[in-house]
Amino acid sequence: MRLVDAHCHLEPKDYAEVGPVLERARAAGLVHAVLVGQFHGPGDWGHALEVAARHPDFLSPTLGIHPHEAARATEGDFEMLERTCARPELRAVGEAGLDYYYDHSPREVQATVFRRQGALAKRLNKPLVVHVRDAHEDCDAALAAEDVTSGVIHCFTGDTAAARRYLDRGFFISLSGVITYKKTEALQDAVRFAPLERLMVETDSPYLAPVPHRGRKNEPAHVLETAKKVAELKGVSLEEVAAVTTANAARLFNLTLR
Repeated sequence: MRLVDAHCHLEPKDYAEVGPVLERARAAGLVHAVLVGQFHGPGDWGHALEVAARHPDFLSPTLGIHPHEAARATEGDFEMLERTCARPELRAVGEAGLDYYYDHSPREVQATVFRRQGALAKRLNKPLVVHVRDAHEDCDAALAAEDVTSGVIHCFTGDTAAARRYLDRGFFISLSGVITYKKTEALQDAVRFAPLERLMVETDSPYLAPVPHRGRKNEPAHVLETAKKVAELKGVSLEEVAAVTTANAARLFNLTLR
């Protein structure tokens, strides 16, 4: 069985040593993880690229401006983002998107920054990693405005109608440990609805640890629990979920898996 964690964050502030984290991931059946880099403030892009460069056989990086920080990005930051995402080892643009739950940046600014990153992904012919919370209609409208048809809705928590909207646009849907939580019936219905050939599994480490690890720091090894839940909801074997979601991630992110 071979699994890919389609979305994780492994910043030094959360993991003093990444080596043991990756060892546990391999022991759980993982063969790769997509390491999502984020803008933290003017000139500050965190450490995702450095961490990925130390483990190129297992980690592939992305880079983007999260909606929480959209209002802090300068033109210089956008120039840096474009230069960096053009590098071949960068597998995608993002995560980018809209978050109307926290509204840490004004919504109109979120939309502008999101659309700019969608346009960048198209120019570079790379997928777009999308964060969306309580903003599915506006998110779909932004993707339509830039005609973005390659990407993934990460940590999808919407309902069947939202899933259909993104699938019709050509996007993959990535599922996190949230699907193992109680009172997520609408999300679980959406998982049953979506074709397995359009799904991925992720941890969003260090956040959203799945049951039975909920309440503790998440890590890529725990993606196994999310895959188990997908298998249960889809009525298929864990091995099939692992094989198909891994192939999906490899195809979207152009991964070379060992």
